[in-house]
Amino acid sequence: MTKVYFVRHAQSDNTVRDSLARPLTEDGRRDSTAVSWLLTDRDISYIASSPYTRAVDTVSHFAELVGLEINIYEDLRERGAGGWHGEHFFEFAEKQWADHDFRAEGGESLREVQERNIRVLKKLLAEHEGENIVVATHGTALSTMLNFFYPQYDFECFKKIVNFMPFVIRLDFEGDVVVNYQVELVIHKEYKN
Repeated sequence: MTKVYFVRHAQSDNTVRDSLARPLTEDGRRDSTAVSWLLTDRDISYIASSPYTRAVDTVSHFAELVGLEINIYEDLRERGAGGWHGEHFFEFAEKQWADHDFRAEGGESLREVQERNIRVLKKLLAEHEGENIVVATHGTALSTMLNFFYPQYDFECFKKIVNFMPFVIRLDFEGDVVVNYQVELVIHKEYKN
């Protein structure tokens, strides 16, 4: 059995508009230590992460603690927003969940986000079969992966995790089939647009 601990990043500073470089808030940095303590005794052998600063920083304390490298996967990044700049977040998200092919000009659809994230996940499952691994990710990216395995995971489910920063959910796999899941950590922080 392969156990994948998906770590949705801790609270980030949304006043920084550069999505790639957006850092954690002071609270986010403090809360990321809860991720470390949760994962320390889970016999983690590999850490994969989105290239975004907030995802990497959420697992960096843990990586240092256990002496593991953080392996960056470009395709684990968050949804490319294109011409959408954060206005009316839930209206935009609801349109995307209603139509997985909907996108802002120059942005990505949920289907595209899901396809690239699942492609990386399947590669990781094949390469780390029988291991416990961490995948540092984002709210939308994680939600599209959960939707892949649980089609009933929809906009309402997505809305529930928006204020979970960090959020850790473990999926147990036999091959690339989910056989169990467990919510491991939820820290409530208000999403600020």
